[in-house]
Amino acid sequence: MDLTTTYMGMKLQSPLVPSASPLSEDIDNIQRMEDAGAAAVVMHSLFEEQLRLESYELHHHLTQGTESFSEALTYFPDSMNFRVGSKTYLEHIYETKQKVKIPIIASLNGSSVGGWTNYAKQIQQAGADALELNIYYVPTDVDLTSNEIEQTYIDILRAVKAVVTIPVAVKLSPYFTNMANMAKRLDKAGANALVLFNRFYQPDINLNLLEVEPNVLLSTPQSMRLPLRWIAILYGRIHTDLAATSGIHRGQDVLKMLMAGAKITMLCSVLLRHGINHIRVIEQEIREWMQKHEYESIKQMQGSMSQKHCPNPSAFERAQYMRSLTTYKPEWTATHDTSYYFG
Repeated sequence: MDLTTTYMGMKLQSPLVPSASPLSEDIDNIQRMEDAGAAAVVMHSLFEEQLRLESYELHHHLTQGTESFSEALTYFPDSMNFRVGSKTYLEHIYETKQKVKIPIIASLNGSSVGGWTNYAKQIQQAGADALELNIYYVPTDVDLTSNEIEQTYIDILRAVKAVVTIPVAVKLSPYFTNMANMAKRLDKAGANALVLFNRFYQPDINLNLLEVEPNVLLSTPQSMRLPLRWIAILYGRIHTDLAATSGIHRGQDVLKMLMAGAKITMLCSVLLRHGINHIRVIEQEIREWMQKHEYESIKQMQGSMSQKHCPNPSAFERAQYMRSLTTYKPEWTATHDTSYYFG
């Protein structure tokens, strides 16, 4: 049974790729991922702020005056709290490449155009097979227009593509006025792949300490619906590869994403919950389903359930929306008279 796929020009043994997470900070973990069947690994992210904090001048301006107001001390992370610096990150890539055979995809996380994008060249020199740009951007300026926001994404991608020759993927959010048009613009700007979608961090408030605190929630299988929908819409309409991330926990989740048109599926929360060896479980579930339904290869199913041949995807989405609302029945309707509620 052939599980091979291609992603950004790389031939992979399967569509199972661990995404950026703390697990990849340890080379032993990456070796375990390879042994468990991972086709490639996305390294943990190196943040724009980490690179900038290596400049003393910026660090000075960020911290100047914070001792005057106690609440200001929590605005920015202490530079000592960052787990790795730029040199350590490069060494980590280099050492990992010496110990594993699968492709290593580095990850740069940023939100603005600047000199930090030039670091991509050093990542390539360290041996990374590809680079994923995780553009995490939450615009809060009420005067900032959608055109300006979208142009920031394009400018970041072009700045990186100008200094590297390895393939570059863009991981982005779905919150654009026209997601389809944004995908097309990134495709034209040179993105080798789009990773759909980034899950935004949702902060919480500690009522005892009166502080904003981190609140990382692992995904559930329900989270896959949004990327599933957009991958199905975009497949065949842009040239760049599509990678699915968020909510992929089971073999059936992988199969659905492939049928929608994904080249690979990225795993994170499921590995944090169940361990690295769970990659084997997911692969076995895929093989069992393919055998039962007489599929010989992954390529047979890729894009088979997309909207590539749908003349009007917007009308199709509208029809599915109306269908879902008109056919849904609450669980309690089986034993209760609903005429009072619905007339």
